[in-house]
Amino acid sequence: MSEAGDDVWQLTFTGPTMQYEAGARVEIRRTDMPTDAVATVVALWRYPVKSMMGEQLNAAEVTDRGLLGDRAYALVDRETGKVASAKFPRKWPTLLAHRATYVEPPAGADGLPAVRITLPDGRIVQSDDPDVARVLSADLGRDVTLDRSAPEAPSLEEYWPDIEGLDHRDALTEEAMPPGTFFDLGIVHLLTTATIDRLRQLYPEGRFEVRRFRPNVVVGATDGRTGFIENEWVGQTVAIGDEVRLRITQPCPRCVMTTIAQDDLPKDPGILRTAARHNDVNVGVYATVERPGRVRRGDEIRLQPS
Repeated sequence: MSEAGDDVWQLTFTGPTMQYEAGARVEIRRTDMPTDAVATVVALWRYPVKSMMGEQLNAAEVTDRGLLGDRAYALVDRETGKVASAKFPRKWPTLLAHRATYVEPPAGADGLPAVRITLPDGRIVQSDDPDVARVLSADLGRDVTLDRSAPEAPSLEEYWPDIEGLDHRDALTEEAMPPGTFFDLGIVHLLTTATIDRLRQLYPEGRFEVRRFRPNVVVGATDGRTGFIENEWVGQTVAIGDEVRLRITQPCPRCVMTTIAQDDLPKDPGILRTAARHNDVNVGVYATVERPGRVRRGDEIRLQPS
């Protein structure tokens, strides 16, 4: 499997091909899909450590708490007790430049394997190393612990840039997280390539790539629909393959993280500004898990009646 951010998803209907990243290719042909399928899974992502880059997968187990191993770890600031988040880039300017991957595929939530963390300078530390907290603290410039268990009432600090349409402007707030988790809001995040295409049309100067939005499931529409199509899925159940059923609960509100430079992507406030102007600051949707199971790249997606 290629490194995160290296894949291309190539959707072929009867017209031209649409590219999303640079690297390997995945083709989706409308003629291959059954009549009731509206989309297919073109990529799966898991982020073992909150606010770090993650890993791209061919398949994943979906549990009632999302993709197995997703956001299972987080850094916690010893001084404040708050979860470290790239939503506060002034305090954590390099957090998103770290990459976290499991040393082996997780087999169950109770026995997750160690996480390998690659630092921006290329050094590697593992979650089971005795000096992992010291190494990460020195690297980030703050005293942190790498925690596997979330507190009952976790919270983080979020900076809101001065962009019209946001709930706050040029402000720092404390945001509560779901109890006992390291998630921001929803446990599964879906994003369609149609939304990425629409954002690129609206702001062609910007580099709209999936890496900026950190979804778990990237979906390619196969019914020819365009625009912010997943907005219309809110309140519906999505069947993925033969096993998984997700209930789409709400649009996914975006934050300053979408504007931060990472790898070869430049800092660009225009990314968030475009979402604010044209889609109420939303990109993608959140979901809860109605039926766990295994999801794979290439799985067909169907909408089920409410």
